[in-house]
Amino acid sequence: MKTHKSIPFANLHAQHSALRKEIDSAIFNIVEKSAFIRGPDIEYFEESFAKAIGTNHCISCANGTDALYIAMKALGVGHGDEVITTAHSWISTSEAITQTGARVVFCDVNSDDFLLDTSKVERLITKKTKGIIPVHLFGQAVDMDPLMKMAKNHNLWVLEDCAQAHFATYKGNMVGTIGDIATFSFYPGKNLGAMGDAGCIVTDRTDLSEHAKLFARHGGKGEHLIEGINSRMDTIQAAILNIKLSYIAEWTNLRRSAAATYNRLLSEFDKITRPTENSYNKHVYHLYVIKTQKRDELKKYLQSQGIQTVINYTKALPFYKAYEYLEHTPEDFPNAFNNQSKILSIPIYPEIPYGDQKYIVSKIQDFHSLKDK
Repeated sequence: MKTHKSIPFANLHAQHSALRKEIDSAIFNIVEKSAFIRGPDIEYFEESFAKAIGTNHCISCANGTDALYIAMKALGVGHGDEVITTAHSWISTSEAITQTGARVVFCDVNSDDFLLDTSKVERLITKKTKGIIPVHLFGQAVDMDPLMKMAKNHNLWVLEDCAQAHFATYKGNMVGTIGDIATFSFYPGKNLGAMGDAGCIVTDRTDLSEHAKLFARHGGKGEHLIEGINSRMDTIQAAILNIKLSYIAEWTNLRRSAAATYNRLLSEFDKITRPTENSYNKHVYHLYVIKTQKRDELKKYLQSQGIQTVINYTKALPFYKAYEYLEHTPEDFPNAFNNQSKILSIPIYPEIPYGDQKYIVSKIQDFHSLKDK
């Protein structure tokens, strides 16, 4: 019986094996001190991440979804408000809007890079609009200049969702430093990932930072100036992130190198559309997303050849049952609707071997050769 390679979509084991001694030591020290909540490791992470991103404040929290919710509460979002965001993303962005009591307003995306189409945002602004949440999807920044100009003209805030774009840049500026406030997720599979859930908020505005801290920690420990929630990053996760933060630049370069390898291997293959990297961006390739007309068949074939792939995401957000009440049609979001049946994320991670990439591309070519016969 013929055997095939087994190629995972991501390989966290490879990353953690290389850091095992450092991580084991950090966890041991925390267990020895029984310092599981807050403490020096959390403070060090907040200071280090803020410095690395280039912002004045970093507020750690339990996860990236909480970060979005807390940031919007700091911005004063509530019942009767509207918030504009992308039609193509993970549901955290839109569900956090709804959880504040506001109404989510979806905007279509660009066909080629899957990012918020900033040319379509202004027509969605109403008297109820309070802000815009651009999602720097798959590792690449939204075109922020026109968005920031629009927000200023209409007196709106901008919250950057950077959950998939750690240390990506836009015209030389780090994502997370362009809008009023920004959020990050450190879910294990992210470019900078913990070994469990974790997230943070960054901002230059002291007023937003203070309110976010207050809201995330029961409205002020011992004082309870307001009602808040309980959203704290575990100290163990902070200690792990402190270790990984020193490697992120190297891992980013390796991801970009892996993406360049895919681009080269797929360059003369017209059945596959490669990811677009805009000239003003530094893409960090959290995901390498191709487009193909025979997506589902290709996914099944690659699985039969030992290659794990993922669809990010099976539907554009407006077409999930959760948003039936908005009564949207495919004509409302033509690019997001058309992309949802064509996109496929293929394996990429810093340690991916060249031989695995070559094998993956060869199997993509084999699939189309079989279909062309």
